[in-house]
Amino acid sequence: MTDLSKNIQALREKKAVVEMGGGEAAIEKQIAMGKLTARDRILSLLDKNSFHEYDLFVKHDGRDFGMDKKDFPGDGVVTGTGTIFGAPVCIYAQDFTVAGGSLGLQHARKITKIMDHALKMKCPIIGINDSGGARIQEGVGALAGYGEIFYRNTIASGVIPQISLILGPCAGGAVYSPALTDFVFVVENISKMFITGPNVIKTVLGEDISMEDLGGARVHAETTGNAHFYALSEQECFEQVKRLVSFIPWNNQQRAKTTEPKEPTAMLNIEEVVPADPKQPYDVRDVVKCIVDDSDFLEVQELWAANIVVGFGRMAGETVGFVANQPMVLAGVLDCDSADKAARFIRFCDSFNIPIITLEDMPGYLPGVDQEHAGVIRHGAKVLYAYSEATVPKITVILRKAYGGGYIAMNSRHLGADFMFAWPSAEIAVMGPEGAANIIFRKEIMEAEDQNAMRQEKVKEYIEKFANPYVAASKGFIDSVIEPKETRALLLHALKLSVLKEECRPAKKHGIPPF
Repeated sequence: MTDLSKNIQALREKKAVVEMGGGEAAIEKQIAMGKLTARDRILSLLDKNSFHEYDLFVKHDGRDFGMDKKDFPGDGVVTGTGTIFGAPVCIYAQDFTVAGGSLGLQHARKITKIMDHALKMKCPIIGINDSGGARIQEGVGALAGYGEIFYRNTIASGVIPQISLILGPCAGGAVYSPALTDFVFVVENISKMFITGPNVIKTVLGEDISMEDLGGARVHAETTGNAHFYALSEQECFEQVKRLVSFIPWNNQQRAKTTEPKEPTAMLNIEEVVPADPKQPYDVRDVVKCIVDDSDFLEVQELWAANIVVGFGRMAGETVGFVANQPMVLAGVLDCDSADKAARFIRFCDSFNIPIITLEDMPGYLPGVDQEHAGVIRHGAKVLYAYSEATVPKITVILRKAYGGGYIAMNSRHLGADFMFAWPSAEIAVMGPEGAANIIFRKEIMEAEDQNAMRQEKVKEYIEKFANPYVAASKGFIDSVIEPKETRALLLHALKLSVLKEECRPAKKHGIPPF
């Protein structure tokens, strides 16, 4: 055997040891919990034979509490590059089989190195989180590592897509990195996210709660809004990630990859989807499916703040972001959570050159003491800010109700919409006809012999005068009143016309949104 072949054999042996992570027993325990190993997760997500690992032989530099005698293969995290659908991505996966995936300084520096690489190469960064938290034995070094990750999450924001998968525990300070990224994926019975765990809560507050009820996948998908996609298995999660990256661009200097244009396939008649009765609900996602290519719509945050629908579709092969009120839930009103959901999605689309189509049917902001005290003024202002700030093509279609502040907030002409269309069923007014008639014609109603008949007469009068699209159209606030069947064709034309859109804004460091 030559010296070179001996060196090659030694390399192979060293790699084999490190690639075993925490060893067979730890791997078996990981699998018993329904979890894949860090490398298997990466290989399942990336194109076959595309993964190239870096920093395989990095070691921790802890010396206290017996750390100098411990060897953590790869320091508990796997980093590298690969491709998804042939396009490059940077990726890291914490290895729970090695010291519980705990984060020390070298572990963090492996992550920040691949994050820096992603930023330089202008490609997405995908992080798979599965960690017991900060490595206590390294003290402030671990905290420094978290800080360096958070800083890079912030610098990369709006430049490259950042995707987080929570495939195990993610507790304490560790949760802030996913919170700073663009999309968070969780898996039932596997994902756990919280600042303080059940034991701390019981000690401090005396409250008993399980890890699942405190910070499980469904909690973050339905209640907190911290998660954008929810899956029942790791494999389903990986397929969701692949589908998402097929819709979004690889960085903020590109547009999303185009596909072959296709006609909608949904067996739905757009003129029959929306009921004539403005009080009757319907699923606005059916309207979207009547419009987008192949009726293919990827909804984001489907389970949280369901009174608004956001997600991606394609028009003539180009990715478009949709923001739509959902009349099936709370009549499609805007409230604190739905405002946050819409504003964040709008800002993502604007950052990554994705045109925004708004489908409007809502009676306004949700009234009530709870909403007022929860800060609906501040939260609601986020939608106004996001739409006004966005410079990508912005198109609105008013389907039915557009009342009060809601009319303004949902990408009205007054916030910079490039195109405003309305169906004949649109009702554009300061408030609903019943409420308006009760205020405007209060005296006539009170003095009438038959108050109910007079009220109905005045409601009808108000509807004929204001609750229709023609008053707004007469003032130029609506570009065109259209038939529902014309919607897709007009949207395609508007998108084609605005492909080279440019807007000049005042020079500034950054705005101050109503956080």
